[in-house]
Amino acid sequence: MSSGTWTVVFFLLWFVRTAEAQFVPLSPRLANYQLDVQLDTDTKYLTGKETLVWTNPSNEVIHELQFHLYLNAFRNGQSTFMRESGGQLRGAFIKRNDEASYGWIDILSMQARQASGKTEVLTGKYQFIQPDDANADDRTVISVPLSQPLGPGQRITIDMAFRARLPRIFARTGYSDDFFLVAQWFPKIGVYEPPGTRYVASPGRWNCHQFHANSEFYADYGVYDVTVTVPQNFRVGATGLLKSERQNANGTKTMRWRAEDVVDFAWTASTAFTVFDDRWRHVAIRVLMQPEHASQAQRHIDAAKVALAYFDKHLGRYPFTTLTIVDPPMSGLGAGGMEYPTFITAGTSWGLPAGVRVPEQVVIHEFGHQYFMQLLATNEFEEAWLDEGFNQYYEGRIMDETYGPKSSLTDLFGYRVGNLEVSRNSYVHLDHPAIAPSFGNVWQLPDAYYGELTYFKPATWMRTLDGLVGRPVMDEIMRTYFNRWKFKHPNAKNFIAIVNEVVAKRLGSRLGPNLNWFFDQVLYGTQVCDYELHAVRSVRQGNAYRSAITVYRRGDAQLPVEVLVHFEDGSEKLLHWNGKASAHTFTLTQPSQAEWAKVDPQQKIYMDINLNNNSFAIRPPASPAAKYAAKLMFWAQNWMQWLAWLV
Repeated sequence: MSSGTWTVVFFLLWFVRTAEAQFVPLSPRLANYQLDVQLDTDTKYLTGKETLVWTNPSNEVIHELQFHLYLNAFRNGQSTFMRESGGQLRGAFIKRNDEASYGWIDILSMQARQASGKTEVLTGKYQFIQPDDANADDRTVISVPLSQPLGPGQRITIDMAFRARLPRIFARTGYSDDFFLVAQWFPKIGVYEPPGTRYVASPGRWNCHQFHANSEFYADYGVYDVTVTVPQNFRVGATGLLKSERQNANGTKTMRWRAEDVVDFAWTASTAFTVFDDRWRHVAIRVLMQPEHASQAQRHIDAAKVALAYFDKHLGRYPFTTLTIVDPPMSGLGAGGMEYPTFITAGTSWGLPAGVRVPEQVVIHEFGHQYFMQLLATNEFEEAWLDEGFNQYYEGRIMDETYGPKSSLTDLFGYRVGNLEVSRNSYVHLDHPAIAPSFGNVWQLPDAYYGELTYFKPATWMRTLDGLVGRPVMDEIMRTYFNRWKFKHPNAKNFIAIVNEVVAKRLGSRLGPNLNWFFDQVLYGTQVCDYELHAVRSVRQGNAYRSAITVYRRGDAQLPVEVLVHFEDGSEKLLHWNGKASAHTFTLTQPSQAEWAKVDPQQKIYMDINLNNNSFAIRPPASPAAKYAAKLMFWAQNWMQWLAWLV
């Protein structure tokens, strides 16, 4: 063949191989859904059909399936979610005496098709179970017995018809006037964990928790092929790619969406949306804004681009080609600030000034979940800190590096508040920072401490780990963790093993043979960190000064710390202490006397609960007004933080 013919052949082979590579699954794809749903916008009813093809991932024989029926959390006041939450979430409340405020889901029919060709009618054979609390009134989990067990690696097809009613929005899903946020809306199979998965020894188990107030979700990867029918005047956004749209003679339209290698599917519909489209590299960004918030669309887009670029650089590639951002109306803010695969909800208000960066914060935070909730798919029921805590840490990094470490959240009328500092303050200013460890089932955490123990404390000790090992090593830890465990449901042990591996490779034994001592305190334990620079004393000895610098360990946490000593002649010394004893005194002989000293001068130990005792000067500041000015600024900043959080 001629060189030109060889070139053509080579190109065709390259094209075929590249095209094939695009269809290689990224995940195990154990749960593959076909869903067909119609929304009646007047009655708020969903009428749906579902076909699920599920693969047994284990070497065991499975005798039952378990499904989530999440919408039943809103069925009445006796569900576990309603009992635990008191009918409220993040400041939004259900109208208890309003029947339209409640929602539910019923399975109308169910049958199984085995690989052997046998069909089994399952309608009426399933039963509600309550694996977490034995609340007989909770209907958010069902067990479906199989008369013909499912063997290792075998597939089963489940056909269902269901009917659901959406609740009035106060917690993540539902409707408000003509705005619909449809999430956790279909019968969703739980996760079967074979031996060797997370903490499972033998035999395997179903991980299918009830819907709790203080937890989110956990699901297997799969493919979603979803057909949605709504009135023609509604604009729709959803997880994945829009594949087709047709107008129906009855005034409705039918849209087909497809998403691959995802753990969930959510969608929204409203007559009011104003649509804004943009692009970041391979990602089409669509923002569905309320018309009164349209002037803030670019803020949402810019924040999304910042987040995409940061995670791409520091963690790994976003493998999807779409990102949809939904702006709920004020009456539907209970659906704001939530994450689903390729689909997030934000939240803002009319006239919000540029110096109050709530939209940016929410977009960056919710996008970050695409990595920890979606691409890693950690168990948010049992180890929420692996998602929320890690994401809060990255939110702080991105916000502070983009908008300024002291002004990333609020920069208005001279008041400035940084993001990571808000996380730290939320933890260190707890009445009882040692009340409980972050590790464990999140619905069993002490009341009112969910956010602090799953978001803010982990973000704070992650920043401390960052300080101890250094940013380059921290980034290598996180990249290694992400690349090794994406699509595999990692747990705490998996993360800690990578920390130990990378730190040993880059730092040797500088921090000990491993960092288990660190996680025993900050994750599994309740130790509180507080180091105090207690005293600085200098005595003249001939032509030199002998200086004693005393540091106290006030808390029970033991972390290595640095102490910076500044001398009158301008020279400085950086000292190191393992931080284990209750007190330690450094003795130095220098030509000049020590003027002041400071514990942790670079604030590596970010979880130190009291920074006011970290320094000591032989001569205090000349003006006592400085102390009162600092107190005034402290309260002003905390007021602004509260205002930003409220908005």
